[in-house]
Amino acid sequence: MAILRPCLRLLRHAIAALALAGTAQAADYPAPREGDWIARDFRFTSGEVMPELKLHYTTIGNPDGEPVLVLHGTAGSGATMLTPAFAGELFGPGQPLDAARHYIILPDAIGTGKSAKPSDGLRTRFPRYGYEDMVKAQYRLVTEGLGLKHLRLVIGNSMGGMHTWLWGVNHPDFMDALVPMAAQPTEMSGRNWMLRRMLTESIRRDPDWNGGQYTTQPRGLNLANQFFALATNGGNQALYKAAPTREQADRIVDERLAAPFKADANDVLYQWEASRDYNPAPGLARIRAALLAINAADDERNPPELGIMERELQRVRNGSLLLIPASADTRGHGTTALARFWKDRFAQFLQATPRLAR
Repeated sequence: MAILRPCLRLLRHAIAALALAGTAQAADYPAPREGDWIARDFRFTSGEVMPELKLHYTTIGNPDGEPVLVLHGTAGSGATMLTPAFAGELFGPGQPLDAARHYIILPDAIGTGKSAKPSDGLRTRFPRYGYEDMVKAQYRLVTEGLGLKHLRLVIGNSMGGMHTWLWGVNHPDFMDALVPMAAQPTEMSGRNWMLRRMLTESIRRDPDWNGGQYTTQPRGLNLANQFFALATNGGNQALYKAAPTREQADRIVDERLAAPFKADANDVLYQWEASRDYNPAPGLARIRAALLAINAADDERNPPELGIMERELQRVRNGSLLLIPASADTRGHGTTALARFWKDRFAQFLQATPRLAR
């Protein structure tokens, strides 16, 4: 027992040291700061006007640093980009977007996070926004709300990647560099749109939805959401590695269906339908910024075998592509959320990108 106690003390000290090291690593970049800004008389492409549109955002770093806009995916928020796998690989000292030198802005898109959304009270009377509206709101936040006249970089993942393409087309002189990830620069179509339609139709056809006037969330919402997630995300090799037997596959499905699910049906409906107006293709030749598109070879929503990216990039004067090879370690559409797969190439790209006149 006399020998065991010192060993236990040493073990406790080692565990405490590891915990402190983990905390320090997680806190390598400055603490995020949250804020709200109201866009007055916001006119949607539908013609509808909201006198006050609340836009929530998070910032990291000194406002005097080089401004970087980071755009999240569908149903996410700016906060969902603050993961060890993304922010932890990019925002710390010496990393590509070192917060000591950059002013990092993470907005919550219309309809998501703490920005204005249907579940705030308007339900289906909320304006039927699209991706063009979401990018317009981001632009107003950056220019009117934060007073910025130029961005060093716009980078986004999934829906944020599509928004990045639209930033390049709609505001070609506003940034030095664009990094759209897990996105194609063409009209929403094919299996990607078909499965989005299946998800939104499953909500509309659920008797519990009741035209959006439900008192409790539709019972089929979680099932539909999990079905869509497994069908369009995760990577074939990674999913097989995790579930090489039926029993293991059943366990994953059971765990997903049993996990807490707090989404609102109207919010989900609006979020996925918003992509209906996405189509940057006609304006790709207008892009002036250097552009690095990053996609994964096993991306279920943007399969490279369609040849879309190679075809459309020919019309982007300073465009290039990083295609991450598929493996048991990649995650299909979710691969680009793991910065370790692309941060070295991204750092080289950003270092080589000149600063445009402001």
